Amino acid sequence: MACFLVPTAEAIVTTIVTKTVKNKEAKAVTVDSKNAEISEKIPFSRKLGWLNNMLWGGSALLAFEHLWHGEITPFFPFLTAAASQADTTAMLQEMATVGVAMAVIVTAIWGCMVAASDAIEKRASKDENAQIAENCGDVQ
Repeated sequence: MACFLVPTAEAIVTTIVTKTVKNKEAKAVTVDSKNAEISEKIPFSRKLGWLNNMLWGGSALLAFEHLWHGEITPFFPFLTAAASQADTTAMLQEMATVGVAMAVIVTAIWGCMVAASDAIEKRASKDENAQIAENCGDVQ
């Protein structure tokens, strides 16, 4: 019915947050450019971009599926479930259960992706530090 609207709303919010974080990161880079330290870490705005892609892609596929089944129309009220009071109640119930569950699951999967990338970054940093320490030991 309209379960895709919940992930779409989350995608709108995360897109705005991503643009804000990206601007703050760009300002921080210009300030820190005097230190000339290169970071190997993936910026948080890029990680939020992963969430945006997952939410927008899933929402688009769901919207297409609902359009394919005739649940979305090009005329008011646009959603066939909004035509009557009983259908609207069922639609809101579906949005509250299925839509929220989909948004939470996608966000949880993204959280696992971020945790995995952070672990990989930490491991790479430890390996790099160990290699630097080993090379410094050879010099002495």
